[in-house]
Amino acid sequence: MTSIGHEEARETSGATIAGVLRYVRRHGGDGAVAEVLRRAGLEHVAAELEDQSRWWSYDTRIRLFVAATEVLQDPDALFAMGTSALRSGLGHSLLLVLRALGTPRQVYRQLPRSAARFTTVQSMHVRETSPTSATISLTLAEGYEHSALDCAFARGLAITVPVIFGLPQGVVASSACASDGSRTCVYRVTWERRSRLRRRRRRREDDPELMALRGQLRTLQSAAGELVGSEDLDTVLHRIVARAGEAVLAPAHLLVVDSPDGGAPLVHAAGIPEDQLPALAERLLAGEDLGPSAVVVDVASARRRHGRLAAIYRTGDGPMSDEQTMLAAYAGHAAAALDLLIALRGARLEAERAGALLALAHELAAASDATAVCDIVAATLPRVVGCSGASVMLWDPTLGQLQGRSSARPDRPQGEHFLSTPLRPEDTPELIGMLTDREPRILGVGTSSPAVAQFLREIDVTDVVAVPLVAGTTFLGVATASWDTGETPPELGGDVLARLRGVGDQATTALQKARLLETVRHQAMHDALTGLPNRVLFLERLETTLAGTAPEGHLGVLFCDLDRFKDVNDSLGHAAGDELLRQVAARLRAVVRPGDTVARLSGDEFAVVLPDLPDPADARRLAQRVSGCFSEPFRLEGRQVDVGTSVGVAVLAADGPRSADALLREADAAMYRQKQHRGRAAAR
Repeated sequence: MTSIGHEEARETSGATIAGVLRYVRRHGGDGAVAEVLRRAGLEHVAAELEDQSRWWSYDTRIRLFVAATEVLQDPDALFAMGTSALRSGLGHSLLLVLRALGTPRQVYRQLPRSAARFTTVQSMHVRETSPTSATISLTLAEGYEHSALDCAFARGLAITVPVIFGLPQGVVASSACASDGSRTCVYRVTWERRSRLRRRRRRREDDPELMALRGQLRTLQSAAGELVGSEDLDTVLHRIVARAGEAVLAPAHLLVVDSPDGGAPLVHAAGIPEDQLPALAERLLAGEDLGPSAVVVDVASARRRHGRLAAIYRTGDGPMSDEQTMLAAYAGHAAAALDLLIALRGARLEAERAGALLALAHELAAASDATAVCDIVAATLPRVVGCSGASVMLWDPTLGQLQGRSSARPDRPQGEHFLSTPLRPEDTPELIGMLTDREPRILGVGTSSPAVAQFLREIDVTDVVAVPLVAGTTFLGVATASWDTGETPPELGGDVLARLRGVGDQATTALQKARLLETVRHQAMHDALTGLPNRVLFLERLETTLAGTAPEGHLGVLFCDLDRFKDVNDSLGHAAGDELLRQVAARLRAVVRPGDTVARLSGDEFAVVLPDLPDPADARRLAQRVSGCFSEPFRLEGRQVDVGTSVGVAVLAADGPRSADALLREADAAMYRQKQHRGRAAAR
């Protein structure tokens, strides 16, 4: 909810302030206006002072009155300002309302309500009226200091009423001013009957009603152009409330419209205390009667009803006739502007979605692994679907669980929880259903199984649309779109589901391609028989480890060659030889450290990378462990077969070559020397 305005108390209508400045400009020029603002200490808000929709404090009003009197050097300037209010464009809409009352006497009877449009700290009462006179009183609220200039301005305003009907100005027959010691200012105004005036043709340009109509038209045209020229919804709503203050003068205005994106209504207000705003906005949107002190109209066009707009007065003041018509006319302009803005936003959103989908296709085409695919899809979904968050979860058939792989907001604590918490079918009926029928699910905290509801609460999400990623009959995972509290659109099926499914289809194709690439890459980098890295991957990892080893660090390489491997092939056959290689690979993996890399280079040759050795001697100790794993015979074709190994060791030296090929050759040479040494020993 947004309350617009400024820090000053809303005690004086901007229509009064703007009229004073126009009078000063007409009689003294822009220089006089600047000097008035300087003396009143209002230079910092100069651009806002001529905005009739703004409200100001009583203190600002009096400082401006004093400064204007001094600059114009005219002690009667405020009385003259009051008498020229109609020419200064004071409240076009109010003048039209007053003109509709028919006679000066009827207008004077309505003056208390009229005064409430301009001030909230003074109360006016009509003591008596006749066809040619009215006695009115004006009382300043407690706590405010009376000003003779304010009294003069009010007297000037009071005598302009007959002018509305083409009569000469009235005359103040008597007055008692509070500045003379009276508590209340009392004025008796008289005017001439129409029948006593000589017939004469009034110039059309001098007709107050025509001037007011022209001014009101300019106001509406300006407001319409300003609204249509805005592209930001929040700015438009702010301006609707601000310009409603010109369409109908009132101490407070309230606008409540439905959010075009769904979710909570949008509320903008002026002159309403923050603690009263939520309840009042709820009543307005619900269509409740706000009472006799409010004018309420629909903000609606031929296309749609957006919400409601209200002008709110102090209790007891209430609206005047025709003000609802004027506010409704303005609300029509506001509705047209909202129609245009929503249409533009829709077109822009569709263009952004089309661009996001095109970018998605390009990025997925370049993605080479499943993680990259998931990251791209999760990042794109909010732009395409219009959701608050998104994620991709992949199915692990080995563990039988759905695991979060990527989130659109991984930096949030809830994102970390999502990525670390798997969903299992035995705990999640919704997952069982998706595995069975491959259909999307719309999930909510209040409508899901206990496990899913708890999961949603833990990741701070209220509503989720989940679409399965299925390639043929293979269940790959799930893509989800989620909404934070208050942001969920009213309909999660239809377009939302269709857009999510479209992205899901692209994700499925990309995941299939990534899996194929991963399979091809694995086959190209791994030995098909043992599953160990091959020579290409071994050298790649060795180069990477070398690059990351500090000059004073220690890195070792072991080169292993099996003894009697040819005999096994010749005596038991190649199938037994293959089985031997698989068992050797398993034993080697079992004796090395978790960070070491075991590879099959070719035939019966294996190698091991030993990174981060605490001491160079550790390489020898690990070589002994490798040799020790061959002490037990291998079982092949139902027989116990003894197979040994020769192990060569190379350790990166500070002054030695930092090359993967050089280290491997050094370890190979060491292995060959050990094999020769063992052969000579066996011959002796």
